[in-house]
Amino acid sequence: MSERLVPGDSAPAFSLPNAEGGTTALADFSGRRVIVYFYPAAMTPGCAKQACDFRDSLASLQDAGYQVLGISPDPVAKLEKFAARDSLTFPLLSDADHAVALAYGAWGEKKNYGKIYEGLIRSTLVVDEAGKVAVAQYNVRATGHVAKLRRDLLLDAV
Repeated sequence: MSERLVPGDSAPAFSLPNAEGGTTALADFSGRRVIVYFYPAAMTPGCAKQACDFRDSLASLQDAGYQVLGISPDPVAKLEKFAARDSLTFPLLSDADHAVALAYGAWGEKKNYGKIYEGLIRSTLVVDEAGKVAVAQYNVRATGHVAKLRRDLLLDAV
């Protein structure tokens, strides 16, 4: 199992293919705050719910100075379909070899119906302007996660 990151750690650099046919790197957002969320599989109900929640909150997140990046092990072609189907307007990145998920502690042992296997752990990390991890949340739920993250970032009045 990969080691989980904690606030204050340096965010591992990455450059990954995106759904638009180019590449997106963490360095592209240097000096800005970035929400990096890892999800197991495009086009599935839970991942679609989470992605649509980010989509629906994107304007207010961007107004607060945050960029959103979604990362999954899916191939670019599947990410293209996912973005088109659900009108996702933030970058979706393909981490086919799991290297970035491993570096961020989002790949490891999972249990499902009594079976143990390796897979992507639904996780969200916020990287600050200096490239440090500000928030690290692992094993998050697809439903309600974006609302919780907004509260944690103090974007919603309590």
